[in-house]
Amino acid sequence: MDLLSILTLIGGLALFLYGMHVLGEGLSKLSGGRMESILSKMTDNHFKAVLLGAGITAVIQSSSATTVMVVGLVNSGIMQLRQTVGIIMGANIGTTITSWILSLSGIQGDNLFITLLKPKAFSPILAMVGIIFLMFCKSDKKKDMGNILLGFAVLMFGMDTMSSAVEPLKDVPEFTRLFLTFSNPILGMLAGTLLTAALQSSSASVGILQALCASGSIPYAAVFPLILGQNIGTCITALLSSIGANVNARRAAFIHLYFNLIGTIVFMSGFYLINYFSPFSFLAQTVTPAGIALIHSCFNLFATILLLPFSGKLVALACFSVPEKDTSDLQRLPSVLSPLSNMDKRFLDNPSFALAQCRKTTSAMLNLAKEAAFESLSLIFDYNGQNAAHVENLEDYVDQYEDKISDYMFKISLTSLSETDIKELSAMQHSVGHIERITDYALGVAISVRKIEKKELAFSKEARKELELLCDIVRSLINDTLSYWENPDPLTANDAWQLENELSRMEKKIMKNHKSRVKKGKCGVDIGFILSDILSGLKKMSEHSLQIIDAMQP
Repeated sequence: MDLLSILTLIGGLALFLYGMHVLGEGLSKLSGGRMESILSKMTDNHFKAVLLGAGITAVIQSSSATTVMVVGLVNSGIMQLRQTVGIIMGANIGTTITSWILSLSGIQGDNLFITLLKPKAFSPILAMVGIIFLMFCKSDKKKDMGNILLGFAVLMFGMDTMSSAVEPLKDVPEFTRLFLTFSNPILGMLAGTLLTAALQSSSASVGILQALCASGSIPYAAVFPLILGQNIGTCITALLSSIGANVNARRAAFIHLYFNLIGTIVFMSGFYLINYFSPFSFLAQTVTPAGIALIHSCFNLFATILLLPFSGKLVALACFSVPEKDTSDLQRLPSVLSPLSNMDKRFLDNPSFALAQCRKTTSAMLNLAKEAAFESLSLIFDYNGQNAAHVENLEDYVDQYEDKISDYMFKISLTSLSETDIKELSAMQHSVGHIERITDYALGVAISVRKIEKKELAFSKEARKELELLCDIVRSLINDTLSYWENPDPLTANDAWQLENELSRMEKKIMKNHKSRVKKGKCGVDIGFILSDILSGLKKMSEHSLQIIDAMQP
């Protein structure tokens, strides 16, 4: 094998891996986080879970991505541990679709139909269509489709380039002897494990193996243990992603490992035991890309059929391997802060879903701001030290939300986002600051009321009635803000603006009436300064509420 062939092989490998990356990213963006949303609504039916795991992995073309999603969902508390088993098994089945697609490169024949199925025939067409979509279409979905087509074309071109580069190796005895060493089950399994662990993708390692088979000199006996080892190596991605996660998330990663490890041991032991007494003749035959895809599929189907009835045992084994410890789980968040766990770093691989989780967390933050605002309004008429302290605690919680959400949104902004997601992210970035300011002013109102209590002052009956009307307007406006956040309705926004106008009118009226009462000796000057502070706080709460509505408008 000369230098040019080596460089061609390296170039083909680079194109293959890049094409797989572009294809996966395009599929992920096109799904728009829907796959993760489906996963998060999983039931306890293991058979349905297997089908769902297989379907999702077939769509996004990555079992590693599916298992990382599962780890993230478990870490967030969205999915329970027992629900992960079927998904993980299905992911292993779904990933075999890639190997079947790549096996098209090994099709033999000269008739028109067979020729059209070969990557050399359709890859250039797909690449051209993909480029047209990327360059001339404005729709995000069409651009994503262009990425998918272009990524697939580059992947198949890389596969074909690798196959062409290794074809001369069929006349090199050393190459054949090298692969024959992998006929040793232990060596072959270890080699497959290490290759896949390095690439963090069983689809990529299987594809490379299929390309190397183009030399026509590799027997089934050499690739069989390699393929089984590749299924173990793919577990490294989930294990790495579980570092720093909670106990159940780490257990989910171990379920993936044990499923592949036990399946490999049983399948390999049974296969070689039968082969010892009744040798399989096909092991001496030259392997084909389709043959590799078949072995890959048979193993994963066998492992699923074998271990699905023992799902509970897999969970128990994972729990035994990762016991409860007095470490990170002792530092659990207070229940009021638990929505922060929705923003798992593992979701950043799918920005649309990460953004949806961020929005869900921001909704929790907005509800806390509403609680703080309403509590502060109640204090005006019935001061209670405990309730005032609660407002202060809520303000502190919302500050923590702002810090965590802002940090997570910054990380999302560094990912590849669609135009729609960019607009939503920008709106949420503006909204979070306004939500935090609502609690700041709610705390300000509580502090002002505390001054009234300390100085033993009191509002007149007329002032209390006016303030009650004003507080009702503020409550309605904040409720409109929450309604608009959940369902952006122009009528709700219009109602909020009308309430703001009414609030401004009422504020001026209250101050005017207060001055009149001061002149008549019905109200004191001291309470007037505090009243002004309270009115300013209520006004600011309403203004920031409107800013949230304004930011979220399409």
